[in-house]
Amino acid sequence: MDIKVPRVRDNSGNDIAFTSALLPPYLKRTQSISELLPWLYLKGISTGGFADALRALLGKEAKGLSANTICRLKASWINEYQAWTKRDLSKHNIVYIWVDGVYLQARMQEKQCMLVIIGADDTGKKHVLAISDGYRESTQSWREVLLDLKHRGLPALPKLAVGDGALGFWQACAEIFPDTATQRCWVHKTMNVLNKLPKSLQPKAKDRLHEIWMADTREHANKAFDLFLATYQDKYPKAAQCLRKDRESLLAFYDFPAQHLTSALFIKDELARSMFLGVGLI
Repeated sequence: MDIKVPRVRDNSGNDIAFTSALLPPYLKRTQSISELLPWLYLKGISTGGFADALRALLGKEAKGLSANTICRLKASWINEYQAWTKRDLSKHNIVYIWVDGVYLQARMQEKQCMLVIIGADDTGKKHVLAISDGYRESTQSWREVLLDLKHRGLPALPKLAVGDGALGFWQACAEIFPDTATQRCWVHKTMNVLNKLPKSLQPKAKDRLHEIWMADTREHANKAFDLFLATYQDKYPKAAQCLRKDRESLLAFYDFPAQHLTSALFIKDELARSMFLGVGLI
């Protein structure tokens, strides 16, 4: 039975509180609890420990979450994920994709690499296209993910792919989507360059890197790029070389509409927000 919680407000000024005997207050946030359960499981809470954990969080009214209940939920999560991985993609014209390998250690002895692809369609809406386990971001693992996207009806080749320097993806992308332009992620590149500089120089160097991708035009970006190289290449050649070697792919986004520039630059924060929360799932 579907039961709707009544909305009751005391207008007498006596501050009389109403509490339903059928639906305790915590059930008004069922969706929040549903999102909490998989996070608790991934953080290592055992199936038998959920009842105690939720009582500590929600009070003594948190009943009915036995070990068997959690096992049934785990089975339903697997079924939902399998259905999600087979959904049709033919109705969405994906123009940009962000990719990354996210390493997890939740409930595992060894880190697990999850290959994640987020796409933006021609309306600007973002979708999580793929979350799949892979072997150390290998070319074969990425090839399987990209082929699966085509098999499920991805109607057009992405115009631009954004990612870090993992060679496995770029080799696979060149095979499966040979006409897709490549854009190196500035978040990853910034961290890589700064790691090759003394900590005392990193704040100023970070500002100089920001001046490159925040430039209004490719011409101004190239000037800022050359200035960074001239500033650091003599004393810190490894930092300068780390930036120089990916010059073309770092500035590829300037070939696309100006209103899209910010969306084309980043990947890491998007993945962190979207990966397990189901944001924008098709």
